[in-house]
Amino acid sequence: MGLFRKSLYGWIIQPCLMQPPSTRRIVLLAILTALCVGMQLTPRPPNVEFTSLTVFLVGAIFGVSFGVSLGVLVMFINGFFSPWGFAGLMLPFQIAGMVIIGIGGGLYKQAKAGSYKAGSFFETAVLGAFFTLVYDVITNFGVAVSYALIGMPIYLAFASAIVSGALFSLMHILSNTAVFGIAFVPLTNSLQKLLGGGKTWEK
Repeated sequence: MGLFRKSLYGWIIQPCLMQPPSTRRIVLLAILTALCVGMQLTPRPPNVEFTSLTVFLVGAIFGVSFGVSLGVLVMFINGFFSPWGFAGLMLPFQIAGMVIIGIGGGLYKQAKAGSYKAGSFFETAVLGAFFTLVYDVITNFGVAVSYALIGMPIYLAFASAIVSGALFSLMHILSNTAVFGIAFVPLTNSLQKLLGGGKTWEK
């Protein structure tokens, strides 16, 4: 348990507290946030989105703290300006789901040492499906909480949320499996070459 806490501190807490963000990173974060919010507001098929890929990808290039920061900012802003209306009670659950995706990208960077090759196509497709499922379970729980607040038993509320959102979740998982599997490796490798890797932005 002590080793786990130490690793968690090193991966997440320490970078956030010990590394003040450079101007380059702040500007890049602002640009990526605007890009993601723009994608969120763009008309598209239901539950087909590219924000999850972008947050995961950013975590995989620049690390956990950057991926988490992007996920929080994008979902917070989207919660107020989404074409579906104000997120309300769903907002903290949406943020939590996207934070996990940002952490996942950063940990994937640790596991792959920032090198993404042919085998990463399959790995990222599986990770895309997994993190999308986690996100949907968390947000469905948020829906269940809203049902429970109007008097529905929590177990029935959660079951109702899962059943009513099953088709949308399936579309979300399938689309993100394809998006992660097809786009992650070429986009990440291209961006790393263009930006000179995460180390360039630390200078």
